[in-house]
This record gives sequence, C-alpha cells and structure tokens, in this order.
Amino acid sequence: MQGHLKSHLALLVVNLMYGANFVIAKGLMPAVIKPNGFILLRVLGAVILFWILFVFNYQKVELKDLFRLAVCGLFGVAINQLFFFNGIMITSPLNGPIIMTLTPILVLFMSIIILNEKVNQRKLIGILIGATGSILFTVLSINVGYSSTTGDLYIVLNAISFSLYMVLVKPLMVKYRPLTVITWVFTFGLIYVAIWPLSIPEFVTVDFLSLSFGSISKLTFVVVGVTFLTYLLTVYAMKRLSPSVSSTYIYFQPLWATIFIYFFFLLGLENYTQDFTWPKVFSALLIFSGVYLVIRPSRKIKEITVD
Repeated sequence: MQGHLKSHLALLVVNLMYGANFVIAKGLMPAVIKPNGFILLRVLGAVILFWILFVFNYQKVELKDLFRLAVCGLFGVAINQLFFFNGIMITSPLNGPIIMTLTPILVLFMSIIILNEKVNQRKLIGILIGATGSILFTVLSINVGYSSTTGDLYIVLNAISFSLYMVLVKPLMVKYRPLTVITWVFTFGLIYVAIWPLSIPEFVTVDFLSLSFGSISKLTFVVVGVTFLTYLLTVYAMKRLSPSVSSTYIYFQPLWATIFIYFFFLLGLENYTQDFTWPKVFSALLIFSGVYLVIRPSRKIKEITVD
C-alpha cells in the first residue's frame, strides 16, 4: 500500500511540473531556443543524468529486449517530444494540456489493438465522446487567442505517440528496474533526435553564454525537472500501477496549466488568458466525460472483444 501511495504522489508531482512546462517552455520558444534544438538539449541533458545514475546501478538488458527499447525511444522520446514542443510553440498553453487528456482513451485504444484487450460498450461510447470533444475543441480554437490548428494537431500526434509508448513499455517495467528502462529508452531517443535534420542546426545557433539568468533557470527546469525527474518518476509509478491508471493523472494538467497561466499573468509576464472561452470549456467537458466513461470501474457490464 505504501508503495502504491508513493507511486500516486510521484504522478501528482509529474503532472504538476508538466502543467508548468506548458507555460514556461512556450515562453522560451523561439526567441531563446527553437523547438527542435530545445528537444536535443532536453534529451541530451536527461541522458547524461540518467547514465550518471545508471553506472552505479547497472542492470544487464537482454539482447532481445533492445528492439522494444528502441521502439519505445522512438515513440516515447523522439516523436513524442518533437511534436510536443513544435506544437506548444505555436498554440495556446491551455490547448495543450486539454488535448493531452485524451491520452487515457488513446492508451485504451492502443491496448485493444496491440494487446487485444476486452472492452465493454460503455468504454467504446467514452472513446467516441472523447474524440468528439477533441475535434470540437480543435475547431473552436481556430484563430482564437494564441491557438493554432497545426499546433493542436501536433499535440494530438504527441498524445498518440506517448500513448503507444505507455502500452509498449509496460512489459519492460515488469522485467527491469525503472532506471534501466528509462536510461535505454532515452539513449535510443537521443539517437533519433540527433539525426532529425533540424535538431543540431537549431541547437548550435544558441549562444548559451549570453543567456540571462532567467532563461538559464527555465532551461534547467525543463531539462532536469520536466524531463529527467518526470520520466524517472513516471516509470517508477508504472512499476506498480497500470498504464491506464498512470495515464489518468494527466487530468491534472489543465488545472495546473490554468493556475500557472494566471500566475504568470498576475506577475506581469506572458498573458494567455484570452484563450479561455465557454465553448472551449464545453468541448473540454466532453473530453473529460468520455475519459470518465473509459476509466470508471466496470460493474458486471457485458464485455465485447474488439478484433
């Protein structure tokens, strides 16, 4: 029980930092650093930190599992993060966390396809409601405040990629220690990010020595807090909790993001408050309702298998 409590607390901290990241990372791009170079910095820094810990807690990985780790690195690090940062740079910091609440629905959908899991009619209805809310939210965001249809689409692709990662990485969580898994996942992810044509050119154009203390602090928070600590805490939690339970904590992100949006506004910094509209709130409620139907415990409901 104590281990499960620690896992839940870890996920709460993770999503608190993610909520702040929607505002902080957006404020750095593209003036301080462009998104692809930012991801290279983010992943490189995390890989260094992971390997520093891993050499003192080394665990051998079987050769047959390297392929799955490489696939997890592609979807859980490279595709996921590149689409995410390119998305939040051009869209509202409010849109990102709301769209990301689709993740539990996507995790269930991936589990049905990949693991042939059984699903009841209520969950299927939840998937449809959540998808409807997501589409409506994206349509309502066109030309509103800092919203961008392209940016929202990037966030959706990021959510799809991360959901696939959560399903694929679970068997590795059972077999290996969290640090082992995340170190190899990020190592493979760094390779993919480094060979992405835009990453290195955007990275080398940054004059790090001339950056302000505020910019350095924000970059450090993203690399150490939002990348290194969040992924480490997530795999720690997934060691004890299922992917569906782990993914439900993403619902805290819109709340945290909203708090940070208004906090930054009150400090006289970035102002994204014009992105709040009642139609968008309604579509967000559709998403939450769909997710609730997906994650609500079943009560002897007839199950059907989706082949």
